Amino acid sequence: MSNKQINSKNINSSNTNNLLQKFSQVVQNFNKINIIEIEPTIKNIKNYIFDGDFNIVIDELVNLIFNEINKGDDTNVTKQQALDYINNQMITLQEIYIWLLNNQNNSNSICLLGYFNYHGIETKLNKQKAIELYQKSAVLENKLAQLNLANEHLYGKSVIKNYNLAFELSKKLAEDEYASGMNNLGFCYDTGTGTAFDEEKAFEFYQKAAELGNFKGMVNLGWCYYEGIGTNINEEKTFELYQKAVDLGSLYGISNLGWCYNKGIGTEINKQKAFELYQKAANLENDIAQYCLALMYEIGDGIEKDIDQAIYWYKKSAAQGHQSSKNKLKKICK
Repeated sequence: MSNKQINSKNINSSNTNNLLQKFSQVVQNFNKINIIEIEPTIKNIKNYIFDGDFNIVIDELVNLIFNEINKGDDTNVTKQQALDYINNQMITLQEIYIWLLNNQNNSNSICLLGYFNYHGIETKLNKQKAIELYQKSAVLENKLAQLNLANEHLYGKSVIKNYNLAFELSKKLAEDEYASGMNNLGFCYDTGTGTAFDEEKAFEFYQKAAELGNFKGMVNLGWCYYEGIGTNINEEKTFELYQKAVDLGSLYGISNLGWCYNKGIGTEINKQKAFELYQKAANLENDIAQYCLALMYEIGDGIEKDIDQAIYWYKKSAAQGHQSSKNKLKKICK
């Protein structure tokens, strides 16, 4: 990805702007943000921290979060990196949250307040309010807000989906050479979301995202090679891409690589290796890996059968919304 500031590019597509403006009517009464939730004021903040310092922290934090999401990093990993960054600045979460409430005067501070609400950082989790803030920031051309909105309308569960908006936002992010936009655009063509099905274009954009280092692009491209989506079936390429994603630190890649070893996709079957990879990803809160690990325990697939461990991991996975794990728990509990 080229070195760009989050707000450095304007969305110049009239279609995208029209969609954003139309969508913003839903939150048109949100222009004046109620910042009296807990009656915090700027006087609560240490007097040696100046507005300029906070502005720098906010801008750097938004860039950090965008860069992590842009490369396809796991949500929990990105959140932890954001929290670590704040801690390293010797600023408390309460201080930065209060400052955000009192300084909703630019797209980065609006977007970051949305991020805090979305993840329940120093406030109650409120995804609806977060999405309203993302929308307001996205209209102001904020790239992180636009990416978060696109992701929510493509993969989230907190909004009534607007697939046309998701497609247009992904298209513009892709045109600006952001890997996340290219991966999302590939997903749109792959699934016919907001546009017509086009396997060749799906493969093309997954490939571009992967070449720019996007973890999800690598995983999705690997799946294209496995299923023959827009290309010839090549299981060895599938394995190579998942291995590459793992080598670069992808949590998604760990789980998928475990699947390759478990089923012998592009490599020899190795149940022990599969178990180790599933366990590693499961401990890092990957719901799919938790399900796969539970399944191995349930049926004794290459390991000793252990129903208690199976139930434990099914519960962990189900708590994150994994439907197959929920179904398994109902069946086992009967």
